[in-house]
Amino acid sequence: MENLVMLEKLRSSYKGKKVFLTGNTGFKGAWLTACLYELGAIIKGYALEPEYENSLFDVLQPLHLSENIFSDIRNSKLLKDELVSFAPDYIFHLAAQPLVRRSYKIPAETFDVNVVGTANLLEAAIHLKNKCTIVVITTDKVYDNKEKNILYKEDDLLGGYDPYSASKACCELVVSSFRNSFFNINNIDLHQKAIACARAGNVIGGGDWSTDRLVPDIIRSLEKQTIIELRNPDSVRPWQHVLEPLTGYLQLGALLDDNPDKYSKSYNFGPLSNDHLSVKELVEIAIRSWGSGKWNDISNKDEPHEAGILKLDITRAKKELNWHPKLNAFKSIDWAVNWYKQPQENMAAYTFHQIKDYLSL
Repeated sequence: MENLVMLEKLRSSYKGKKVFLTGNTGFKGAWLTACLYELGAIIKGYALEPEYENSLFDVLQPLHLSENIFSDIRNSKLLKDELVSFAPDYIFHLAAQPLVRRSYKIPAETFDVNVVGTANLLEAAIHLKNKCTIVVITTDKVYDNKEKNILYKEDDLLGGYDPYSASKACCELVVSSFRNSFFNINNIDLHQKAIACARAGNVIGGGDWSTDRLVPDIIRSLEKQTIIELRNPDSVRPWQHVLEPLTGYLQLGALLDDNPDKYSKSYNFGPLSNDHLSVKELVEIAIRSWGSGKWNDISNKDEPHEAGILKLDITRAKKELNWHPKLNAFKSIDWAVNWYKQPQENMAAYTFHQIKDYLSL
């Protein structure tokens, strides 16, 4: 019954509403586009062209789910012009340089894209004359990670060892500054803007072909029937299917739109506390789901630092948003692997099949 109420809330919040979505050509952005389309939204995407062949964006492109502007989030003039002319009811900001290992190769560019890009978007939003609700997506890696078996809460200290993580912590400071300086809740009748942050765990699902991400690397090896090469197999992460945090973002946006005073803050989205898996455990489940495969540990002490353990406390999202995970780790991995098993011509339809199945749970 609660699920039906929330589903109706999402449909009533987004049907016919204009949503400006940055990063819509990326893995999560393409899935969020499909979810918003399913809910009846009018979508305008702003992102770089897809980086990988057969990306989910390309798979879904023939369905014409959204208007698309291909440009860099750092092009502040074009970004402002496109945003203001569209006059969206909602903004979901996902555009980013999202990879930890890549951030070691391009640290300054990572900060430029993730921090300045976010500031560009929020500065553009100042010029909107209409009411607009904004959700900025950061990451579970924004915390000052002590590498201990603890669950990080939204009020814990921000940090970031690597450039990617630190850049996303900086994004949270940018949001806080704009919220205080330009979108202050005490003056919302004047500016009509509400803003919140969403911090998601490690997301898996079909259509992700990024390099240096675990599931795409697994799938490429399984398809080629080669041994899966793992770094740090004992590392623990808050794995979750992509539809889990995306519905959290959508619920947050809908509730924030109704009650900015209550929901203008940060929220964690991740698995239940007893459902965090190691890299090795995830790979072994994926191999069973696929039906074959082997893995090998190629860890190298000279590799760039990556966190050994990271867990999220999702109590706030559960209590305040009435959001909770619907798929355990085993089911999440199975859903992801099943997507990759589909023939190319069936992937678009299967994406919407999984969305509808998830929303009905």
